[in-house]
Amino acid sequence: MAAGRNKPINGTSAFAPFEWMLALRYLRARRKEGFISVIAGFSFVGIMLGVATLIIVMAVMNGFRNDLFSKILGLNGHVVVLKIGEPFKDYDAIAKRIEQVPGVQHALPLIEGQVMVSSKVQATGGLVRGMSEAGLKSLKLVSGNILSGTLDGFDESRAIAVGTRLASALGVNQNDSITLVSPRGATTPFGTAPRTRTYRIAAIFEMGMSEYDRSVIFMPLSEAQRYFSKREAVDVLEVLVDDPEAVNAYQADIRTAIGNTYQTTDWRQRNETFFKVLEIERLVMFIILSLIILVAALNIVSGMMMLVKDKGRDIAILRTMGATRGSVMRVFLITGAAIGVVGTLAGFVLGVVFCWNIESIKNIVAWVTNTELFDPKIYYLTKLPAQIDPVETAYIVAMGLGLSILATIYPSWRASTLDPVEALRYE
Repeated sequence: MAAGRNKPINGTSAFAPFEWMLALRYLRARRKEGFISVIAGFSFVGIMLGVATLIIVMAVMNGFRNDLFSKILGLNGHVVVLKIGEPFKDYDAIAKRIEQVPGVQHALPLIEGQVMVSSKVQATGGLVRGMSEAGLKSLKLVSGNILSGTLDGFDESRAIAVGTRLASALGVNQNDSITLVSPRGATTPFGTAPRTRTYRIAAIFEMGMSEYDRSVIFMPLSEAQRYFSKREAVDVLEVLVDDPEAVNAYQADIRTAIGNTYQTTDWRQRNETFFKVLEIERLVMFIILSLIILVAALNIVSGMMMLVKDKGRDIAILRTMGATRGSVMRVFLITGAAIGVVGTLAGFVLGVVFCWNIESIKNIVAWVTNTELFDPKIYYLTKLPAQIDPVETAYIVAMGLGLSILATIYPSWRASTLDPVEALRYE
């Protein structure tokens, strides 16, 4: 009996079946409510496209960033060690000490120099990187992408390896010869004379980054020492580590191992401006594209306000039959939230599927429009990458769901505060 007296006579639990039934019924607008249905449809499409667009754009930017950095880190050392004030001749001993640091894979001696490259048909600029055969083979980005020729016997061959785009620009193939001209040659009484030598192409590689494939030339270390008049010295040691993201810890250990006579820089310091630009671009794009979801959420507000105004008589009847203000509010909350939740989930599916097939979609659009999308000469990469970040995608979905639910709170509250007497006065 006590339990019976404590139970409300007309009370129902929150989100009762009849509330869901009314909410779903209001979503299926009748003919005279077609305009409200159109607004709901636009809201659904807006949220779906907003979420999908945000997922796709952020995935593409993540893909560009990771692919670009993988190319940069695949060619350049994670930590660079150079000697201050004198030629770097004791590089072998220093390399052995560095390689004893836990987490260090290789310490590669390197000579770099700008040259002019010419063939019988063309001339262009290039960047010579003098490395040993073992060091070059440790760079999987290069050794794992040899299109023709081989790196075997590279140290003794006095030949060079060039990128596929450079070979194409010069009109040469494997075993053809090209001429390198360095502005820093022998010193004569009349000034510095350029050094000119002809080399055979032993291998052609493709790293997948057009800037590298168009300019980088690998030369045996001993030959680079002779060509650039380095004698027994090198320019720097490039150190490869297990985890480039934790490069600060490795750099501290390397400094401890080699002493204060040497200077070290890491890949983040050398590309600091580039990183900052990418981070700012990602943040700005996220904010701009988030406005699409916000506009779609505002459409939900306008559509729900019109629905509340149109259903004023129904609300009044429900209130006179015993429905509480909470029940009325939940009915319209379910109605509006359903549009946003379904739209967000549909946008999530659309965005993920688009990212999975983005290269195929790009090729189809390029074929239909007869244009080259994302020219590698401009965007540096040879394909359009897309990498979905689960955490970032979860934030996007959560934002879509949150804005959709927030957009329904005010119209639902207005519906719950409607006076039944005023609503039925003129009926």
